[in-house]
Amino acid sequence: MDTENYTSSIAFDKRLYKQDIAGSIAHVKMLAKQKIISSKEANQIIKGLNTIKQEIESNSFDWQENLEDIHMNIENRLFEIVGKVAGKLHTGRSRNDQVSTDMRLFVKEQSINIVSSIKKLQISLVKLAENNIDIELPGYTHLQRAQPILFSHHMMAYFEMFSRDVERFLQTKSRADVCTLGSGALAGTTYNIDREFVAKELGFSKISLNSMDAVSDRDFIIDFCSSAATCMVHISRLSEEIIIWTSKEFDFLKLNKKHTTGSSMMPQKQNPDYAELSRGRSARTIGNLMSILTLLKGLPLTYNRDLQEDKEKLFDSLDTLSSTLNVIDEMVNGMKLNKKTIQKASEDPELLATDIADYLVKKGSPFREAYKIVVEIVKYSNKNDLTLKEFSLKDYQNFSKLFDQDIFKITANSSIQSRDVPGGTSTKQVSNSIKKAKIILEKNVE
Repeated sequence: MDTENYTSSIAFDKRLYKQDIAGSIAHVKMLAKQKIISSKEANQIIKGLNTIKQEIESNSFDWQENLEDIHMNIENRLFEIVGKVAGKLHTGRSRNDQVSTDMRLFVKEQSINIVSSIKKLQISLVKLAENNIDIELPGYTHLQRAQPILFSHHMMAYFEMFSRDVERFLQTKSRADVCTLGSGALAGTTYNIDREFVAKELGFSKISLNSMDAVSDRDFIIDFCSSAATCMVHISRLSEEIIIWTSKEFDFLKLNKKHTTGSSMMPQKQNPDYAELSRGRSARTIGNLMSILTLLKGLPLTYNRDLQEDKEKLFDSLDTLSSTLNVIDEMVNGMKLNKKTIQKASEDPELLATDIADYLVKKGSPFREAYKIVVEIVKYSNKNDLTLKEFSLKDYQNFSKLFDQDIFKITANSSIQSRDVPGGTSTKQVSNSIKKAKIILEKNVE
């Protein structure tokens, strides 16, 4: 059994090289400022760290698994470049507060990157809604046709979901925005360090207030994985509707062939594999969140090696969400509406049942009584294979004398336009929501 590399994390935590080097440079600047080491020594170390960064980015760095992690690989190479003075870099810090700082810098940066990707998708959804502002569509509850809506209203519902995701990732960034460097292994340090200086150098807005909590806290990783899982669930819901709408039974949408694949056996089929994989990969991010929560639930203070397991889950959630956002954005931009099929579906007269009940209410009937009347009308129409569109005034009046000629003015469009309340599906309200969305999207990501 190979046990030598069991504790090694370099295979995945080398991804943190930028953050680790930035943290080390800030730390060594502070050591020089506080006269804990000399300015000459600090400059030597900083020069060496910059050389290492160049080597990593040019793929010439020699990663050594026996050195376990990103921190020791960089420190080992620093000794090779600048000699014994490299040993002064780690003065007043531990790998415990070092890795915490690296991870916080990483989560801050990636939270903003994800927000940018979400906003890119939102722009595509708004464009799709605006370009199809007047397309009428059946709205569904329980996957049964319910009431007429605008297709644009449906798309803007996803805009709202993703807006909440933007908020979550900005909150995640805010909670990660705490500098823990200077907490040491768990109890702080005996050196006269300047933690505020380091925080400012690294772009943190504040420093941690308890060294024990600082080195063991991974709540910000929970936050990121939770935000990623929620966003992936929203993507999964959109993917599910794309899958349903592209089926022959619905035939509302047609995907770009780039986002479908053929069957190995059935030549007539084009499967929405990209949408299915987007739906399926939500399970990965949910699993990563559960793993992080389970990892932390029984850990005593302070640092425990179990925390090495947090990175792969974080990285996987990030990579899964980032790639899926790009795929979904491409899919939204490439799909086409089958307007004839959508229009035909929106003309289903049973979609107007609620409007007919409201019609009776406006004529003086209590809603519950009006509701029962419409139930009987629908039963009658189904029993006699007669659509509401085929009803005569006499047919209506057999159920209530309140019906008059104006009942025939109720259409899918009149139903939609009558719902002219904030958040409603009328053209005016949806146009307003699109205008507000554009203003939101123009704001700076930060």
